Amino acid sequence: MSDQSENPGSPAISVILPASNEAALIGACLRSLCASIFEGTVQVIVIANGCRDDTAARARACAPEFAARRWTLEVIEQATGGKLGALGAGDAAARGAVRVYLDADVTVSHDLLAQLGAALKEPGPRYASGRVRITARGAVSRAYARFWARVPFMTQGVPGCGVFAVNAEGRARWGDWPAIISDDTFVRLCFAPRERIGVSAPYDWPIAEGFANLVRVRRRQDAGVAEIEQRYPDLLCNDDKPGFAVADKLRLALRDPLGFAVYTSVALAVRLRPASGEWSRGR
Repeated sequence: MSDQSENPGSPAISVILPASNEAALIGACLRSLCASIFEGTVQVIVIANGCRDDTAARARACAPEFAARRWTLEVIEQATGGKLGALGAGDAAARGAVRVYLDADVTVSHDLLAQLGAALKEPGPRYASGRVRITARGAVSRAYARFWARVPFMTQGVPGCGVFAVNAEGRARWGDWPAIISDDTFVRLCFAPRERIGVSAPYDWPIAEGFANLVRVRRRQDAGVAEIEQRYPDLLCNDDKPGFAVADKLRLALRDPLGFAVYTSVALAVRLRPASGEWSRGR
């Protein structure tokens, strides 16, 4: 089931937004998109997959705001849950040369869409993302977020957590979405480091709340990386994840002892018990 507001023409950007039981968050995500400072046209596709709440209805309620900008908002409902299937449905409906893949719990800054669009005008396959601001509510998760935001992978690379974008040549790097755990890692590794562009515009990306949920999410993240290493070893040549020297860890630990304690405790808990097949967003 799908619906679409008035079509103002071929969009410059298509935003593909999978959402499963995201009624509490989808409105803020869409409102932040609609507030973007971007002169071109945008097609936003919400794929409400396996929802047991009113995610789809809340998304549709935002359609007049998009129509006022002569942008389109389309809502596709799928009875079966699953992010990879939702991404595929979004790609099938997308008409923009630039594809932005956005998680429903992310809120973008006003400048992000424009900067992504400009970055992806460069010739050749390109991948881009903004500057992630990791957010959390509880004390434990805030401490984890503080430390995680300072590790070299987050400060020196283009991690693409929660939002990443590709141009048409970049999207041609892979076909159908594979049935994998970590779609963002897979796409990032489809591009060489020189083909990845980090823009300065930020976005807010919330993490799991509470120690147990942090462990579950971190365990699944690690399992996703291991799966790609096993199934797509050729992509590892594009992995530029910087090392994290002991001296640098100690330096950060002295700056933030609580963050270090929580971060390392989560990492240790993950090592002590292997990943299971269960998945919880922990929020």
